[in-house]
Amino acid sequence: MKPLTGAFVAVLAGLAVHAAQVPARVFPLQGTWTLVAADKVLPDGQTRRDYGENPKGRLVVDGKGRYSLQIFKSERLHFASDSKADGSVDEFRSAVIGSSTHYGSVTIDQRAGVLAFSIEGSSFPNWEGTTQKRRYKFDGAELRYEVPPRADGSIPVSVWRRLD
Repeated sequence: MKPLTGAFVAVLAGLAVHAAQVPARVFPLQGTWTLVAADKVLPDGQTRRDYGENPKGRLVVDGKGRYSLQIFKSERLHFASDSKADGSVDEFRSAVIGSSTHYGSVTIDQRAGVLAFSIEGSSFPNWEGTTQKRRYKFDGAELRYEVPPRADGSIPVSVWRRLD
């Protein structure tokens, strides 16, 4: 019996070491996310693409809620020059309007159904130092949130799928 007891203890010890090495998620959104949709809902209820037919994006959130987010319209103009500084007005406009990036920290108010992005840096300078609130739905594998309505009444909607 003693050899079986020793083997049993060794197996349990091995499982305990493995469990200790697998970090638990500290923050519910922790992980790497890929953009599934970047749409807008018009005042009449119709949904339209906001960042083209195949938007690209990545959202990375750490265990403390620090994040980095990038959204890009896939149909942005390529610059004729290899120098970003030598772009045309149309190329600059396409690059700026066709992207949304920001980083900072995000918190969750589950009772209110609100995410709050505290923005430290952004491709849109007016957002820096602000807190942007978003109504959201989250099921563990998919995150969907609405940006507050724009001046034209449209509501941007971002949908993300967890990669890890």
